[in-house]
Amino acid sequence: MPESSIAVRPIAQHDWDRVFEIFRAVVAEGETYAYRENLTSDAARSLWIEGPPGETVVALRDGVIQGTAKFGPNRPARGSHVSTASFMVSAEARGSGVGRAMCEYVIARARVQGYAAMQFNAVVSTNIHAIELYRKLGFVTIGTVPEAFDHATLGRVGLDIMYLPL
Repeated sequence: MPESSIAVRPIAQHDWDRVFEIFRAVVAEGETYAYRENLTSDAARSLWIEGPPGETVVALRDGVIQGTAKFGPNRPARGSHVSTASFMVSAEARGSGVGRAMCEYVIARARVQGYAAMQFNAVVSTNIHAIELYRKLGFVTIGTVPEAFDHATLGRVGLDIMYLPL
């Protein structure tokens, strides 16, 4: 499906049930997020939807939410000039441009907001499709923490730290 049919917008209150479905499924896969499985909707919401200056968005194709992202300052105060982001794409939408659309949106918003850079603190090193996308968008891997993520099927794998100057 063409990327042009993907709309990215801020999350609305009525979006949460669908976002929670995606959140729960991605976390349950055990391949990309260290969140505890079986979180309640309220607990997941408190992790995924942050207050300002953080933002949470959804990506829709034909009016259906296919993914979600959150972004904002990587650290508070003296580290707040560097942004960070996290992305979740529904299993059925992976490889269709949803992740790219959200990543491009987040990078553009970070630039508009005056961030100096974007840093991803914990990209699972076996998440090759995400890493390939991030590299195409200009990110570089500046280090890997060995065996820092307990992958559901592969055991302990590395977490990459990726960086993009803005």
